[in-house]
Amino acid sequence: MRAPVLITGGGRRLGRHAAEALADQGQSVIITYRTERSDLEQLRAKGVTTLKADFSDQAGILDFIACLKRETSCLRAIIHNASDWLPDQKGVDNASLSQAADNFHHLFSVHMLAPFLINQACQPLLLAHNGPRDIVHLSDAVVCKGSKKHGAYVATKAGLESLTQSFAAGFAPDIKVNAIAPALIMFQPDDDAEYRKKALKKSALQIEPGADVITQTIHYILNNPYLTGVVLPVEGGRSVI
Repeated sequence: MRAPVLITGGGRRLGRHAAEALADQGQSVIITYRTERSDLEQLRAKGVTTLKADFSDQAGILDFIACLKRETSCLRAIIHNASDWLPDQKGVDNASLSQAADNFHHLFSVHMLAPFLINQACQPLLLAHNGPRDIVHLSDAVVCKGSKKHGAYVATKAGLESLTQSFAAGFAPDIKVNAIAPALIMFQPDDDAEYRKKALKKSALQIEPGADVITQTIHYILNNPYLTGVVLPVEGGRSVI
């Protein structure tokens, strides 16, 4: 088997699609997941290794790193897809501010601290692979504009983009480090028709492209030997609206 690709948050949606596509191509894949679900068995049937992980605090991140190092001695790539979507907590009373702080710390841990520590800890595993080596951060196109309701989410994704450049500089020339910044890719099943219509109008192409566009972009990054420190927008022309 090839040196594995690690995909954090690979149990559902974009991460799952990428994991299945890579596994179908014969690539060894390790994913992380937060909650055990029956549909993870479909991934395991494809040969995907599934590791339970909690990135909400330092202890959980370090536990995962130790588990990963017991599982493999090398890595082809790391795709940081694990993410959380928490709205800003409004209010000026102590309870509201405390909840806002908790949410911010959670998002910081998932979006920034986990990639930061995992990248550092796994640099030797990547260097142990005799071939191309990549790290891919999944950011968000909204970083360019900010958000009235999800400021903490956007701020921590912006921090992840900054880490992309820092790790690209620090790990060059042996490891390429890039980011993908998607906008709308897939609706949630409970998104109503009015919301979908409004969301589609935010981009020039006005389509729900599906997870394959992110998997295609991951393949492009992994197969391009002359790309590092770049944030690739996959946003259907939002920037021109």
